[in-house]
Amino acid sequence: MGRELSFIISSLIKWGIFFGILYLIFTNFGTFLIILFVIISIIFYLISRFKNKLRQGNPNGFKFTFNGHDFGQAGQGNHGNFNFKDFEDQFKQGNFQHGAANFGEVSKAKEFFGFDSEPTKDEIKKKYKELARKYHPDINNHGDELMQQLNHYKDILLKAFPN
Repeated sequence: MGRELSFIISSLIKWGIFFGILYLIFTNFGTFLIILFVIISIIFYLISRFKNKLRQGNPNGFKFTFNGHDFGQAGQGNHGNFNFKDFEDQFKQGNFQHGAANFGEVSKAKEFFGFDSEPTKDEIKKKYKELARKYHPDINNHGDELMQQLNHYKDILLKAFPN
């Protein structure tokens, strides 16, 4: 009977440990699952609220809208004051870096120098010397205004057409 009693006690201890471990696993795992579910639910709720705010737009913030009338009547070639040719020229040359002259200034500089197409660096220098003789303050009666303008436009053209 001693062996049977020790067998029963050892079996009860084994089964007790087994069920104790199962209890700890499932109660802690259940708690873990509940906490995980709550965290995922909160994250989903916050993301959905954020998406709704993005869809509605913020009345106090910036919202971009494109109106075709901003560039004139479509299909009629009227684009207001925006010159697509200058934009394309600047884009091809990569002149969108900081400090680059704007499109209007490049056009004015080309017009001032008398260029119809994209000039080379040598053409700009040659034309500058020619115009400097013409607009030098000692030669003309306009003072140094034209010479300052010539120097400014030369700098713009050399930045816009560095080759």
